[in-house]
Amino acid sequence: MRTVTRILLTLVTLVSALALLASQATATPADPNLDETTSRQLDELLALRNSISGPRTDAIAQLSGHFLGTPYGANMLIGSATRPEQLVIDFRRVDCFTYLDYVEALSRSTTRADFIQNLVATRYADGRVEFPRRKHFFTDWAAVNRVAATDITATLTPAAVTVTKHLNAKGDGTTYLPGLPVVDRDITYVPSGSFDNAVIGNLHTGDYLGAYTTEAGLDVSHVGIFISTPNGPMFRNASSLSANDQVVDTPLTRYLTTVPGLVVLRPN
Repeated sequence: MRTVTRILLTLVTLVSALALLASQATATPADPNLDETTSRQLDELLALRNSISGPRTDAIAQLSGHFLGTPYGANMLIGSATRPEQLVIDFRRVDCFTYLDYVEALSRSTTRADFIQNLVATRYADGRVEFPRRKHFFTDWAAVNRVAATDITATLTPAAVTVTKHLNAKGDGTTYLPGLPVVDRDITYVPSGSFDNAVIGNLHTGDYLGAYTTEAGLDVSHVGIFISTPNGPMFRNASSLSANDQVVDTPLTRYLTTVPGLVVLRPN
């Protein structure tokens, strides 16, 4: 009788463990539905990634270049405090954040399964596809698990400025993302007027750039990738400007005249 009881208890434990694993597996969809264009491009990009033998920054440069000309699409992610989060993979249109998500994840991947896992780890804290765990702020990439990059802004020049921001808190006391906490974080940026040739010379192709904003509750207003080209330093970004409305290379010195400064994250 005791033997039967032990067997039953073991079976109950096993069933519970399997149920737990099944519930956890839903956090990272193994095979999300992809449109035909995205599916084809994903295979092409993975083939490109597998052909690159140099450092990961080389992969970031080449993979990001593949997206040049891709139409801009605003607010590409699906999910909110009242709407279930979905894992979005759509290469037909990108906003500035999803563009970086895709490039970062692709640069770490050799297979579709790798890409999905790395995209989730890039876009969400602790790899959980949930709206509260989405990395809503650029500097989350250097502060929230899995950390994708290191904030090197303060090392670029003594002219770097540090400001304490209350991320998610609007100036009127409300929040940008209702239901999510306010996070106090020191944000360091290099003012545009201090971005001389020496500072630009300290940037590496593949560095992630965020346009610092003075607006309360936000760290940056736009993001992109630094690329050194024969035509000079470029800010590669998914631009919503009507003159662009796609992924473009914008001369960095020209872009600097339009923003207060830059936050620089270097891929790990």
